[in-house]
Amino acid sequence: MAANNSSSSLWMAVLSLSIGTFALVTTEFLPIGLLSYIADDFGISPGAAGFLVTMPGFFAAIAAPICTVAAGTVDRRILLLGFTILLTVSNLIVASASSFEVAVAGRALLGISVGGFWTFAAAAGRRLVEPQDGNRATSIVMTGISVGTVVGVPLGSALGSLLGWRLAFFAVAILSLVVVLIQALVLPKIFMTASQSFRDLARVAGDRKLAVAFAAIALAAGGHFTAYTYLEPHLVRDVGAGPTELGWMLAIFGGAGIAGTFIGERIASKSPPTGTAIVAIAMAASIFATVCASSNLLIESLAVAAWGTAFGAVPVCVQLWTYSASPERFETSSALTVSMFQIAVAAGSLGGGFLADGFGIRFAFMAATALSMFCALLAAISSFKRSPDYLSGTMK
Repeated sequence: MAANNSSSSLWMAVLSLSIGTFALVTTEFLPIGLLSYIADDFGISPGAAGFLVTMPGFFAAIAAPICTVAAGTVDRRILLLGFTILLTVSNLIVASASSFEVAVAGRALLGISVGGFWTFAAAAGRRLVEPQDGNRATSIVMTGISVGTVVGVPLGSALGSLLGWRLAFFAVAILSLVVVLIQALVLPKIFMTASQSFRDLARVAGDRKLAVAFAAIALAAGGHFTAYTYLEPHLVRDVGAGPTELGWMLAIFGGAGIAGTFIGERIASKSPPTGTAIVAIAMAASIFATVCASSNLLIESLAVAAWGTAFGAVPVCVQLWTYSASPERFETSSALTVSMFQIAVAAGSLGGGFLADGFGIRFAFMAATALSMFCALLAAISSFKRSPDYLSGTMK
């Protein structure tokens, strides 16, 4: 349990976790808005530059379960601060990279930071507040992830245009350092009374209700990043957006994603599988509209806004789904959620790169539409078979 603190200071601690997840996920997806700059600098294709998005995903997927087991009962405050410091180091390495390989190594360190911090942050947030406030704390922490996911691209594009891609990473390194200082000031000690084992992870992974949720997040994230990794090249090459239009389009996406995090909490509060199905359908429709409306800037903007709103809701919906399915194993399920999400990010970015380079960006968007519909179908089937807790709208 967290050390005894006032209610306001504990909510400040929850907010610091949200800021931390925001900094981590913003950094993770920063290269998406900088692919053209990075590719030109290193003399590689945009598809190859997408490996900077893929690498953190693979390492985060591996790091999340390992960190859960290795952490034991260690004070979560120490771990969270350590992972944020690692984020700062990663950004500095990428900003000063003399070769693409060095940049990739820096991004691998980021993956470890993302996997560890995200795993512990959601569960720590619930432990900082009273049980009845747990869902709100989780939503606040997950808002940082959702906002970082959608803000990373427009922020990267804007910083890249103003400062160049290297200074963009250096600026985020400074942000990361500020986050470390904030967390050091407001995070209390968070003691754990039990440790996890790989056997515990296996049991959670084998839980049928949780397994469906893990599959849903994999399909949603995989579909999203199959297309989203190449949104900037699509807007530039297919839509013909100039620097000003590109900045506005990505800003629209980011702003809509912020709204989506609050919408996700509302629609998933009674039935997380149903909420997930709704946002997945909306995401599929908006991705399809984005690729089909390339000749009309207004319709394209509306489609991009709908896409940002839908995906902004996804992490919140799925995190509430896994908690409601097994509240007592939330930290362990969070680790596996991170693994599935990050594997999907890596696979989606990599697969989208192959499709974009081999057949054109439009093929990547169509594949993303299909994966999002599979997610919607899976979540819809689960909602029809939901437990009595879901039927009564009870969320612990």
